[in-house]
Amino acid sequence: MTGLRAWMAAAGMVLTLTAPAMAQEVKVPPESRAQIQQSFAPVVKAVAPAVVNIYTRKTVTVRQRVNPLLDDPFFRQFFGDQFGLNQSVPRERVERALGSGVIIDPDGVIVTNNHVIDGADEITVVLSDRREYPATVVGRDPKTDIGVLRIDTHGRKLEYLEFGDADSLEVGDLVLAIGNPFGLNQTVTSGIVSALARTSVGVADYGFFIQTDAAINPGNSGGALVDMHGRLVGLNSAIYSRGGPSAAGSIGIGFAIPSAMVRAVAHSLLVHGRPVRSWFGASGETVSAEMADSLGLDHPFGAIISDVYANSPAAHAGLEPGDIVLDIDGREVADVAGLRYRLATIPVGSDAKLTVLRRGSHLSLTAKLIEPPETPPRNLTRVGGRTPLSGAEIGNLSPALAEETGMPLGTGGVVITRLERGSVAARLGFRPGDRIDVINGHKVDVVRTAMKLLKGAQGGWRVEILRDGERLAMSVDG
Repeated sequence: MTGLRAWMAAAGMVLTLTAPAMAQEVKVPPESRAQIQQSFAPVVKAVAPAVVNIYTRKTVTVRQRVNPLLDDPFFRQFFGDQFGLNQSVPRERVERALGSGVIIDPDGVIVTNNHVIDGADEITVVLSDRREYPATVVGRDPKTDIGVLRIDTHGRKLEYLEFGDADSLEVGDLVLAIGNPFGLNQTVTSGIVSALARTSVGVADYGFFIQTDAAINPGNSGGALVDMHGRLVGLNSAIYSRGGPSAAGSIGIGFAIPSAMVRAVAHSLLVHGRPVRSWFGASGETVSAEMADSLGLDHPFGAIISDVYANSPAAHAGLEPGDIVLDIDGREVADVAGLRYRLATIPVGSDAKLTVLRRGSHLSLTAKLIEPPETPPRNLTRVGGRTPLSGAEIGNLSPALAEETGMPLGTGGVVITRLERGSVAARLGFRPGDRIDVINGHKVDVVRTAMKLLKGAQGGWRVEILRDGERLAMSVDG
């Protein structure tokens, strides 16, 4: 196998995340009972040693009443706090959780879900042969729900999985899910790919999931979804139940993060220790059925560009508002979520080749993707004093800050990044993500301007903000 370390070394730590060109594989259904009865055992034997169990432990603080009688609503109703009995004291409680992971490097690099390891004080990795190792967190990416761990094997090489090409999957392909459901070590389930490019699951910001009916249950999170060649095509992340995504109880609808995203995020966390995604510098919306009819498309697909950020890769490539991005690197862009996913899997410094529809003509554009720039510097500043924004933290909305916070970039400006609970700004109804556009009739361009206008106001303030595409105004007397 040529794992992560091998191709990192070959690339000089600059990973080529696009899958190698392969001849189109001819797929045929089983033609006899004998073929249907063939076993998955050879695939399982090859891949199971690279799937691990993950156990986490964290200490949480809860408040507990001094007098347990007041846990009874009857006593609380009649006695309340008249004797000071309703006081509570902090107590520490240990919470334990379990999940799964996949070894992608023989020296002990493991990928899993971020929600498996989030907040853990201790992480233990158990291999298929029951060896146990303490694990350290290399990095986490909550937006994609991916985390990377490392264990010290003292020089002993481990079995690991190669990344497969999730884009080569087709609905109906056989897949295996391997993990640790309900603590039942090394459980294997089989199924088919039920759907591709699921973008409305609501599990992660970069939603673009493989749907499968292979049984996935609590504890499977972070485990492997493999194809019939034993290659990692997805990282099992969530299930759908009557209680919604991630609720307990599998009903045959599971979701896995495609291998291209897993590989891109793992590379970023290993090299930078944090998620670093390529920046495109344009935003848009999904082409609707009505748009498709008017544009002459045979079916609704693509992302229509609404804004192009100045001096961005999109701008340098020649992209314009109104352009419709149809595909990237030959992969169809079904909607805006698909556009974000495709761009997020292309490494910083690489070219994205776009097919664009502009006024009835197809164009080929090339954008060289870069790391989101810190321009202007964010200059995070807490607003104090007697102003309507007292208790808010504001910053210059650079591309880097927009990427980190998930805020729409637009054309820059000053944005509220945090609010102190109970502060003046919070009580007045301001929210994180609000863009401060105008104060007392003066345009706000940077934090310094906002602070000057807030402190220099006489008689009161009129603050205009942009929120979810709407302009809101608030007047406060001085």
